[in-house]
Amino acid sequence: MKSKYIPVSIAAACLAAFMAVSTPELTAQSSSPLFSGVINPPTPSKVTICGQDVSLDPLDYAERYDREITSLAYTHGNTLLMIKRANRYFPQLIPILRNNGVPDDLVYLACVESTLNPRAYSPAKAAGIWQFIPSTAKEYGLEVSDEVDERYNIEKATAAACRYFKKALAKYGGNWNSVFAAYNGGMSRITTQLDAQLANNALELYLVDETQRYPFRIMATKAIMENPAAYGFKLTADQLYLPREVKIVEVSGPVDSWAEWAKAQGISYRDLREENPWIRAPKLTNKAGKIYQVRVPLKESLKRSTAKRSVYNPKWIVK
Repeated sequence: MKSKYIPVSIAAACLAAFMAVSTPELTAQSSSPLFSGVINPPTPSKVTICGQDVSLDPLDYAERYDREITSLAYTHGNTLLMIKRANRYFPQLIPILRNNGVPDDLVYLACVESTLNPRAYSPAKAAGIWQFIPSTAKEYGLEVSDEVDERYNIEKATAAACRYFKKALAKYGGNWNSVFAAYNGGMSRITTQLDAQLANNALELYLVDETQRYPFRIMATKAIMENPAAYGFKLTADQLYLPREVKIVEVSGPVDSWAEWAKAQGISYRDLREENPWIRAPKLTNKAGKIYQVRVPLKESLKRSTAKRSVYNPKWIVK
């Protein structure tokens, strides 16, 4: 088949004529019928995170916060999912934070780490809602093996994160923003750079871009999660993901087949794995006789028609 080519000069002339006819002239004063309005989120004079005020008077701080709030406000899909998932997972996470004596605001660090996806896994081999790498997970008491990976166990991983937070907070003299930077960049690196750069807290440090952004991303996440509608995220109660009602069954021996075990509990293998992502294999050897708590979802909580409706934070919805 022979191809037909249109001379470049003719094609350019046709395109120019089309644009002249079909594209309205845009001025600074007029709004465009082709594009929706884009509003820049406001930058406050200060933010409060974990009970500590951070002034945004320094231009550098203000611009770093602006970058994160703008990014989150216009990354609609991920931010929407984060708000929806919060209704399911905040009721699990926040009581554990409180029982361990750390601020509720640390839940926003989990939002940044994984957008509250309990099965999140990164190229750096970080896993779970809190994104522990294997070595750090083991250091803070989590089991990581081919059959069991407690980085995916929300309760145990949250308790491990609390242990990390307490250690880091003591190391950095009670400064939470240094704790945030250490969680992203590593305690050793932040400690070294604080000494090398003669700085008092991590916000003053010159670091790799990801770590410099990290504390401000947590602040921006808190701002949106506390009032989503102010940033254009308008959800109704039925759009939030519901917490699952479960019963806890203890397993202290081997399980030859998790599929058979799930069937005996009246649920599917898929429902078992979804509710317990820490199970990493079709069976459990468990030679040590360790006790594992398995969450078994109640049947009525697995259907929209029978699941109990609940809204953890009324500010997440519009009526």
